[in-house]
Amino acid sequence: MLPSIVSTSQRLDLVAVTATWRWEAFYRESGRPFEDVLEVANRTATLARLISRSLVLPLVGEPIGTASLTSHDLDERPELTPWLAGMYVAPHARWQGYAMRLISTIDEQASAGSIAALWLYTNTAERIYPGAGWETVEIVQHNAKPFALMRRDR
Repeated sequence: MLPSIVSTSQRLDLVAVTATWRWEAFYRESGRPFEDVLEVANRTATLARLISRSLVLPLVGEPIGTASLTSHDLDERPELTPWLAGMYVAPHARWQGYAMRLISTIDEQASAGSIAALWLYTNTAERIYPGAGWETVEIVQHNAKPFALMRRDR
């Protein structure tokens, strides 16, 4: 049986671990304080809304991955919304299909919420998204690095 994906609104005890993952993977190098990332994660979890939702995949009680649906994620493209953001799978759980489970769940929830298109950007995982229907639409510069800007239409 596959483990159930939960939101941090349902499992507030998972907020700190997902915030830690996000900070280490996406914000540490930028100098953004961990406390800022944790504060946003806590606020998001207490809102319990579709947009600004963080999902967690626990496996045998241990969280192994997270992904979020958020209204804004790339300063260079403020007109685009909403976003699949903060996709992270713990290193020991990678290449086992868990990222696709998280991507599919975000996609299903977006579809149920009548969201016609989703956006994401990545410079490390572009190869995993086309299998879930994502298409690279352009390469954007972010923090002086090239990133694939991707879109998923329904």
